[in-house]
Amino acid sequence: MTSTELMKSIIQRIATGPELSKDLDFDETKAGMQTILRGEIDDVQSAIFFIALRMKRETEEENKGVLAAILAESDKQQVNVDDLVDLGDPYSGYNRSIPISSFLPVVLAELGLPCVIHGLNSVSPKFGLTHRHIIQAMGLNADLSTAEAKTRLEDGSIGWSYIDQASYCKGLHNLVPLRDRIIKRTVINTVETLITPLRGRKTHSILGYVHKPYPPKYAALVKESGMETALLIRGVEGGVIPSLRQKGLMVSYEGIDEKDRVDIEPTSLGIEQDMRAISFPADMDVHNNINELADYTVKLGKAALSGEKGMFYDGLVLSASLVLWHTKKVTSLLEAADLVRSALDSGKVLARLK
Repeated sequence: MTSTELMKSIIQRIATGPELSKDLDFDETKAGMQTILRGEIDDVQSAIFFIALRMKRETEEENKGVLAAILAESDKQQVNVDDLVDLGDPYSGYNRSIPISSFLPVVLAELGLPCVIHGLNSVSPKFGLTHRHIIQAMGLNADLSTAEAKTRLEDGSIGWSYIDQASYCKGLHNLVPLRDRIIKRTVINTVETLITPLRGRKTHSILGYVHKPYPPKYAALVKESGMETALLIRGVEGGVIPSLRQKGLMVSYEGIDEKDRVDIEPTSLGIEQDMRAISFPADMDVHNNINELADYTVKLGKAALSGEKGMFYDGLVLSASLVLWHTKKVTSLLEAADLVRSALDSGKVLARLK
């Protein structure tokens, strides 16, 4: 069957309304997605594929098939480290609050956990402030190859890296203009944070979520991707940083087995804040001030890495403590928080920002 015939067959089945549409199995979903990634299907049919899947609601097998297709078309590298932390923040970025998570990899690296964070410049539906914007504002290279990112992770004096979607999966990145025209979220928004082109001997996926049913769904996708563990954090704007003001939830998985479900109480770690996150300055927004917002984030981030107390510092303490606990580097969150504060107060973390 040709690519055109395959896609025609798929669309005939998934785009026939809420009652008559048929679900796809894993293999045909993977095959259909691969034809799109290879540029063998025109934009109209590609858009119908994504919209029809969303309208009928993607099944677990369809989500897994799309993820498997992207993995098959991605440049993957094995990293020579025991534990690698993969931060899967939303690729569409932040449009209300400062992404503290951009500075989490460098903190984890100082604490002995190599960490990779990934993303792209801008995409639907948020078109928000992204990690790429902030990496560029730091004056760092946001266009590293997968091999170059691997080298940074293996370098004990660095231990962290950003890698862009354009570097690890060109076919997926080529779909950004189409996704922007589709406007709404698609299955790609669900799975792209789980691609993880860099793998350690053991890889830990750290993911944010908003809606309560998502943790077991994400855990199944993490296992499908080949990562060993997952930490699902109910974070601000769907990211990996929990609220600094109120109790939140984190769920820890090994494979698809839920190991722990913990309510996160910031005050139990000595964090006392009146706001859940750092809001954008009143005179800045993502539509007109992306570069200024990125510069502002870098200023706050560097201050926190230098030991300056405040919301940014507390956000790093809280989120890094959760990762240390999840990866079993500590026995308690209190112990973890003490380690993170010591690292930030030492000023050594800032030296890794290179």
